[in-house]
Amino acid sequence: MTTRCVHYVGFRDDRYWNAVRIFGGPRVIHRRWDFYASRDVGPGDIVIFAEGDDTQPLAERNATDLDERWL
Repeated sequence: MTTRCVHYVGFRDDRYWNAVRIFGGPRVIHRRWDFYASRDVGPGDIVIFAEGDDTQPLAERNATDLDERWL
């Protein structure tokens, strides 16, 4: 049995709270769609983007992610 993980990507404003109301809280918040974020998503995971989708180019620089285990 696999556990689904919810990833939020690129949220910086009130759209975050709208997404939480609709999809529930994230497990991981990725500040950007970068190399680490793209590799962190596993099969069956749900990825919610503030803008765009997974076909957008990866950011040139990686950003620190937030994991709910750290909060």
